[in-house]
Amino acid sequence: MASVEIAGSPVGHGHRVFIIGEIGINHNGSMDVARKLIDGAAEAGCDAVKFQKRTPELCVPREQWDIERDTPWGRMRYIDYRYKVEFDEEQYREIDSYCRQQGILWFASCWDEEAVAFMESFSPPCYKVSSASLTDRALLGAVRQTGRPVILSTGMSTLDEIDDAVDLLGRQRLLLAHTNSSYPCPVGELNLKMIPSLQKMYPDVPVGYSGHEVGLATTWAAVALGAVFVERHITLDRAMWGSDQAASVEISGLKRLVSDIRDIEKALGDGVKRLYDGELAARKKLRRV
Repeated sequence: MASVEIAGSPVGHGHRVFIIGEIGINHNGSMDVARKLIDGAAEAGCDAVKFQKRTPELCVPREQWDIERDTPWGRMRYIDYRYKVEFDEEQYREIDSYCRQQGILWFASCWDEEAVAFMESFSPPCYKVSSASLTDRALLGAVRQTGRPVILSTGMSTLDEIDDAVDLLGRQRLLLAHTNSSYPCPVGELNLKMIPSLQKMYPDVPVGYSGHEVGLATTWAAVALGAVFVERHITLDRAMWGSDQAASVEISGLKRLVSDIRDIEKALGDGVKRLYDGELAARKKLRRV
């Protein structure tokens, strides 16, 4: 069975589902909001929280720098907004310390090679490569070079593109996440049966699910279909400002999501037919022949 260790814990078939609360940039540049989201994820029972790390001048095309947009800080250039939602080294030191206090792992999706070098100073347990970066060969190479486990999202990608990325990253420390990159994603486009399809295509790679839909039921279905890890964006309030908030789960919903995933794990069993002790009395009473 495919399995990869993240911070000493195996992620794969036969092991508990690894649950990630994606903070991303839903903190809107606020350390107070980030701490509250870490608190909520830890209290819900998530295994990890995930942030996003960009070097804005590398990730934002030059022609978009001076486009003005309305933000919580007023109207400003897009490049200035991107810096507003990026935490610096001191803030990430605080996040690192705070997550250790709360007993929860943290890592990041890196969008450029400089961001990978930045994150390496924190010795993250793994990296995430977003669907948008699946064809960025330089970034994939930089992430692979760290030698750490890599979770690769497969949204907005063809099978050939996924194959190329898998070949470049190697399969030894790789995990694949089925996802759809619409925010929020219509239920009819989730295509959850791609989870077992990816498992057949890459039997030596653990396959999970990164959801951007509204609601929880379809994420539970992903676990029932075999997802060995789950990632959902989280927020304090879905009405908060930000492009990812509407496709995120509030903390009360996150607690339900995690609790019910743990119940689903127990309920799935091992597929071996057996008589349970609780059935014996009913069997004795109700069987006539």
